[in-house]
Amino acid sequence: MTSIREVLPARFPEALASDSEASRLQRYASTLPSGLSPEALVPTPTLNTSLPFRRGGFSSLCEALDYAARGETGLNFFDARGKLLSRLSYADLSVQARRFARHLIGAGIGRGERLVIVADTWPGFCVAFFGAQYAGVLPVPVAVPVGFGAKESYIAQLRRQIVAAGAVAVVAPDDLVGFAEAAAAGTWARLVGPMSLFEALPEASAELQPLSAGERCYIQFSSGSTRAPLGVDIHQNQLMANIDGSITRQELDEHDAGVSWLPLYHDMGLIGFVLAPMCAQRSVDLLAPRDFARRPMQWLSLISRRRATITYSPGFGYELVARRAQVQMPGDIDLSCLKLAGIGADMIQPTVLRRFAETFASRGFDARAFMPSYGMAEVCVGLTFGGRFTGFRTDTLGGREFVSCGRPMDGHLVQVRGASGMPLAERHVGRIFANGPSVMPGYYLKTEESREVLDDGWLDTGDLGYWADGELVITGRAKDLMIVNGRNIWPQDIEWAVETLPRLRRGDACAFSLEATNGGAEEVIVLVQGFPAEPDEIAALIGNIRQVVKETAGIDCRVELVSRQVGLPLTSSGKLSRTQAKAKFLNGAFAPPSLS
Repeated sequence: MTSIREVLPARFPEALASDSEASRLQRYASTLPSGLSPEALVPTPTLNTSLPFRRGGFSSLCEALDYAARGETGLNFFDARGKLLSRLSYADLSVQARRFARHLIGAGIGRGERLVIVADTWPGFCVAFFGAQYAGVLPVPVAVPVGFGAKESYIAQLRRQIVAAGAVAVVAPDDLVGFAEAAAAGTWARLVGPMSLFEALPEASAELQPLSAGERCYIQFSSGSTRAPLGVDIHQNQLMANIDGSITRQELDEHDAGVSWLPLYHDMGLIGFVLAPMCAQRSVDLLAPRDFARRPMQWLSLISRRRATITYSPGFGYELVARRAQVQMPGDIDLSCLKLAGIGADMIQPTVLRRFAETFASRGFDARAFMPSYGMAEVCVGLTFGGRFTGFRTDTLGGREFVSCGRPMDGHLVQVRGASGMPLAERHVGRIFANGPSVMPGYYLKTEESREVLDDGWLDTGDLGYWADGELVITGRAKDLMIVNGRNIWPQDIEWAVETLPRLRRGDACAFSLEATNGGAEEVIVLVQGFPAEPDEIAALIGNIRQVVKETAGIDCRVELVSRQVGLPLTSSGKLSRTQAKAKFLNGAFAPPSLS
């Protein structure tokens, strides 16, 4: 039997978390309205019959939810087989969140204190997140465990987040309570447990004082692609400005509805498919990331069956379903309804978009639906977007083909600066800086780290790129750039080329360089996970990798093989972490077989 690890792109860890069917069914059963069986469930509608559509324009999340609660739309939770497990209309969310808020206050959790929420994809997360908003408590969504055998590392990471946030309470799904309790031991957290523990607390009768305009909203831990995770201090004003700007650029209207499998602890999943849709009173169908990993085609089946107009994914999601379709294409998929297929969160490969478009053209997919974007947690989520239903455009610079990521949202400025700190002309690569109402005020309680990336309102994104015909093109992370014999070499070029070899798949390669010593040149290291068992096949694979790197980048490299059990390190959003890979390599954490 094929394991999840064998079919899942290495860039998506969350799907490997354990989740027993029994515990999951019990968890969802507790979210159903009283007296309603799962068989009687119907999803929330796309259209509100009487509530006028508003494209944002609210001062806080609670104000937006109060408005959305007057309609019939909301969130729907599906399993890997496409079965509706639970629905949570915005009206029900408002009622349950207010009740949860009174439990928090009844427990003595004060206004401004922090509540860590283990952000699995289920109604309880949404209730806890908005309940904290209504109670004036600051929610801190965090990731679920990242894989089999990762208990100790997950507990250690969760402990660091609890401490960094100064959290006084932690709420987790029933099957993850043990992890949360272990992580919270010895910290300031005085209340740790499942939703049922919090719901059993006394309800305060005092009037609620929701987090409002100008106040903090929540803490978003950054993915940590090139450093240890930091808590992004997101305020109501920054979040609402970002949501207003993004739904305007996406041209959302009252006929739009979404489908998403993105994790709710990540900015694209949380803002893009819970918070922003709520601010536009849109219904969204949610599929847990682990269910996407088990049955990736269910993502497209849901879009087809529910006639969704909007979805989003990093490139590997589009690549995975296109590859699966070559083996088995469900006969009932019709993607003609899809008007916005967003892509972001990682370097965008034009070949991936073309392959998806070609694969599903016969199923009604129109490549004009692709909307490339660029953003980061430090600006809440999105910063630049392509146009709605205009497709993607590419640009070639230095022999490399890039996907344009569009123009900045209204009210936001982006500069590409050179080494002198001055803005560069078009088609000159430099460091990307951003300014505008979505830019964070800083990292939570991290003054020095905030000062390193913020200067007079300008955010140093750490990314490199250039302007092409007025649109922003991303070329990579500044810290990932390798300089060998005076030449700039991008690790993505090497990784993507290596991953085209037989037996390898996307996410199996990681390239970085070691600093020169004794006047020599930088040494390029290529880590590759997954390899054949026979020594002669291993030698052949290594030889092929070296040849591909030579042809792609014109350099020699050192190849190290990494077993899939060890795996390449990933960020919380499933992106390859080259910095962590390099550190582990230098510390001898990878134990390859005998190499030539």
